[in-house]
Amino acid sequence: MIQWYAIYTKPKSEGLVADSLSRAGIEVFNPHLKQRRYLQGHYRDIIRPLFPSYIFARFEHINTSWMIRYTRGVKKIVGGDSPWPVSDDIIDLIKSNEKDGVVTLRSPKLICGDKVVIKDGPLQGLIGIFERETKGDERVVLLLNAVEYQARVIVYNSSLAKAS
Repeated sequence: MIQWYAIYTKPKSEGLVADSLSRAGIEVFNPHLKQRRYLQGHYRDIIRPLFPSYIFARFEHINTSWMIRYTRGVKKIVGGDSPWPVSDDIIDLIKSNEKDGVVTLRSPKLICGDKVVIKDGPLQGLIGIFERETKGDERVVLLLNAVEYQARVIVYNSSLAKAS
């Protein structure tokens, strides 16, 4: 029976393994993640593997697993001698959040008055109060409390986490 399986690859070999298996006629799913990160003084969109060192392949375990194990860049099929299948529902869920081959994580839904902490950027570690979203859905307005001063700042939604 043809099922999805997780393949554990050598570090940064996901693309190499996916290409090799695709050329061999095996259906492969190598999801990538797009995140906005603060790097070298600027916010940049970074695309990287959703699951570093893992890809998914759909094959018949009995007839194909030996070939996959000996593909360049593969460390093992998750589960060893009797690989563990990955549910089609899980693959479908990941694919449903994919657009143009890239998965975008949704930021937490914030309500006016929510306490948030800034995860990265020049204001990293500061705690503020969510006020509102801007016209685009990427940035939000926060109220930050500093020593004897309250300021409104606009930051990227992706750089926030709800504070406890």
